Amino acid sequence: MVRAQALILNPSGLHARPAAEFVREAKRFLSHVRIRNLDLPEEAAVNAKNVMAVLSLGIGPGCTVELETEGPDEEDAAQALVSLIRSGIGEPVPETAEAEEETSDPESETE
Repeated sequence: MVRAQALILNPSGLHARPAAEFVREAKRFLSHVRIRNLDLPEEAAVNAKNVMAVLSLGIGPGCTVELETEGPDEEDAAQALVSLIRSGIGEPVPETAEAEEETSDPESETE
């Protein structure tokens, strides 16, 4: 299992189109992928391949998420999803947010 954390940089967070794009990317992988909003610790991780589940987390800009990937391509999945988040998920990322993300590299661990 691979766990990685990332800061949501895009202005709308994981709502509507960005959530759909995130789910589309997660579905490219065979591994199970789960996402959790670390800013709401009472919320459990959900299936990152289900857009309604992702939307239910209420992940807004500035939230930190944890990704868990498990399966044959878990490392590739985690890397691709963190890269997608860092890119702004198709939205422009404010320059100040990019600078913050570069100085606080998301943790990634393999179990």
